[in-house]
Amino acid sequence: MALILNIETASKNCSVSISDHGKIIALKEINESGFSHAENLHPLIEDVLKTANLNIKNIDAVAVSKGPGSYTGLRIGVSAAKGICFAADKPLISINTLKILASQLAVEKGIIVPMLDARRMEVYSAVYNHQHILQRKTEAEILNEISFKSYLDSEKVYFLGDGTEKCQSVINHPNAVFLLNTFPSANEMGSLSEEKFQKKEFEDVAYFEPFYLKDFVTTMKL
Repeated sequence: MALILNIETASKNCSVSISDHGKIIALKEINESGFSHAENLHPLIEDVLKTANLNIKNIDAVAVSKGPGSYTGLRIGVSAAKGICFAADKPLISINTLKILASQLAVEKGIIVPMLDARRMEVYSAVYNHQHILQRKTEAEILNEISFKSYLDSEKVYFLGDGTEKCQSVINHPNAVFLLNTFPSANEMGSLSEEKFQKKEFEDVAYFEPFYLKDFVTTMKL
């Protein structure tokens, strides 16, 4: 059993928690459109440790959301996690961001599709069953009216994440359920990071990089 510091910064939700035996005992998060993770993350880490009456030496591991998601957000979160692991000599755990997002939803049957906004009509998505078992790997895809049709034609499909709004704009199907204003959170990382800790599924702190899925692209203002 472990005390784990969980960090989630893949979307505009900057979120930090501490889990004990897989249960969340402290949570701090800020959801701002300005992506102020660089300013907020370290104060949130300090706040969550203070709330749990712990210091970094008490932590057994650091878990971080590895992506896909915001390039800048992932870079900030992973850099912070690696820095703590280096300084405190703690193991590093990484968790797929879409797995974290899918874990928010508890349904008795149906398909869960977590999706994060990318550029234009593109999203990062994966497909899980109601037991949160992966059915289709993480992909970057451009949404259209027949996206996820094979799943929708057979059962309820629950879409969640900040890519859901653009999904709702193109998909019109009676089996589609759109859960708007949902974001990955460190609140769902406790059991996931505990499972990896018990299996000793640790990353190489020196060489670990976020799962960007696609290359970072910038555009020049004219």
